[in-house]
Amino acid sequence: MSDDKLPIRTENFPEWYNQVILRTEMADYAPVRGCMVVRPYGWALWENIQQALDRRFKATGHVNAAFPLFIPMSFLEKEKEHVEGFSPELAIVTIGGGQKLEEPLVVRPTSETIIGYMYSKWIQSHRDLPVLINQWGNVVRWELRTRLFLRTLEFYWQEGHTAHATAKEAEEETLRMLDTYADFAINDAAVPVVPGRKSNAEKFAGAVRSYTIEAMMGDTKALQAGTSHFLGQNFAKAFDIKFSDWNNELQYVWTTSWGLSTRFVGAIIMTHGDDQGLVLPPKLAPIQVVIVPIYKSDEDKSRVMPVVEAITKELVDFRVKVDAREEVTPGFKFNDWEMRGVPLRIEIGPKDVDKGTVVFARRDMLGRAGKSFVSMDQLAAQVAEMLKTIQASLFDRALAFRQANTFDPQNYDDLMQITEKGWALSWWCGDAACEAKVKEDTKASTRCIPLEQPGGAGKCIVCGKPATEKVFFAKAY
Repeated sequence: MSDDKLPIRTENFPEWYNQVILRTEMADYAPVRGCMVVRPYGWALWENIQQALDRRFKATGHVNAAFPLFIPMSFLEKEKEHVEGFSPELAIVTIGGGQKLEEPLVVRPTSETIIGYMYSKWIQSHRDLPVLINQWGNVVRWELRTRLFLRTLEFYWQEGHTAHATAKEAEEETLRMLDTYADFAINDAAVPVVPGRKSNAEKFAGAVRSYTIEAMMGDTKALQAGTSHFLGQNFAKAFDIKFSDWNNELQYVWTTSWGLSTRFVGAIIMTHGDDQGLVLPPKLAPIQVVIVPIYKSDEDKSRVMPVVEAITKELVDFRVKVDAREEVTPGFKFNDWEMRGVPLRIEIGPKDVDKGTVVFARRDMLGRAGKSFVSMDQLAAQVAEMLKTIQASLFDRALAFRQANTFDPQNYDDLMQITEKGWALSWWCGDAACEAKVKEDTKASTRCIPLEQPGGAGKCIVCGKPATEKVFFAKAY
C-alpha cells in the first residue's frame, strides 16, 4: 500500500476511483490496452457477487451451462438490429492455426445468437419449454474509452437466456430477473437502485423492451448496473426456434436475456467509497472482520495471542483475517484495512484481555464515533449484529445521497442545470427527438423510465406536449 494520501473524491473522482482500485489491489492494468487483471482481492469480491446471484438464479429454476467463446460471423448477421448495434465493438478472428478461416469468427460480445442456434436444435415441443439457462463467462467488446471494472475490452459476467411458449411468460421472466437484480443490489450490495424501462434509443440491440437497474454513484453520475431484455420472437425467427404447441401447430418461441457484470464491482466502489478508500458492504466483503492484536513486549504478546486465536475460532462463521504482521505499527494496519474497506476491525491489547473486552471499529464510521468497547461474551452474536447494522447504514446513506441529488426541474433551463449536478426526474412525451435534444445540449441521457410512476399526467420537460410518464435524465458511465 502506498503511504501517499488518496486524491479527494470531490476534487478528482476519476483519479480517486483508479487509485483506490490499484492501491487496494483489486485490479491492475493489463499489457493489452483496455484490459484488466482482476487481482485476488477484487476476484474475491466478484466471487461473492457470483454466489449471491447464482443462489437466486437456482432458486428460480435456472441452471448453468457453458457456450463457446467463438461465434460464426454469419450468426450475428442474422438479426439485423443486433449486428448493427454491436458491429463497432466486435473483435473478429480471421486466422486460425496459421490458415485463413473460411468464415470469420467473432469473439463473443454476448451470446444470444449462438444460444439461439442451439435452442433451435433442442426445442421441439411445448414439453421442452421453458428453457432457463444461465452462463458465467467472459465477453469482449472493443471499447474506445476504458476504465477499470466499468468499461474494459474483456469483462466477466453472467448472461441468462430463456425460451418460453408465450409472450406473457417471457415478459414475466424478464421482470422476475430484473427484480432478482434489484433484490441483490439492495440487500447484498447495499446499493439503492431504480428499476425501470429503457427508452427505444437506449434499449439492447435486438430487444423489444429492455429493463435496467440504475444506481447513483458518489459523483452523482448514473451507472447501468444490470439489464434484463424481452426479446420477443426476434431471435427465434432469426434462428428458427420453433415448437409444436398444444394443438400440434408450429410456433416460434419467445425469448429473454439478462446480464450483470464485473461493472457491479465498480458500482460498489463508487457508491460506498470515501476519501479513506473502499467501504465494502459486509454481505459481500472478501474480509468481513480483521483482528488486530496490539502488544509491545513478548510478555504482552504471550497474553494477547491465545485470546486472538480463541476469538478467531469463535468467529468461524465469518470471513476473518488476523493481521499478525510485526514489521508495521498498529496505526499502519488500521489505515491499511480502512483503505481496503473491511467492514469491522477488532482491536485486542493487554488491557482488553484484563477487562475481558475488545474494541470494535466500524469502517462506515471512522474515528472515535465508530469505536466501541464490547464484552468478549457472546462475541459472535455481537459481531453478527454489528455487521447487520453496518450493512443497513451503508444502504441508508447511499439512498439519502441519491434522494438529496435527485431533482424535479420546472423548465428546460432548470433541467440543463440539474444534469450538471445530479439526476432530473421529469415528464417526457416519449419522442426520440426530445431525448436526442437533451443529450446534445447536456450530454445527459434517459437512464430509465421508472416502473414506479407517480400517476397522472404532465407536460414534457423538453417540448411541453402532454406526457404520461416520468423519466430520469442524468450523465452516466
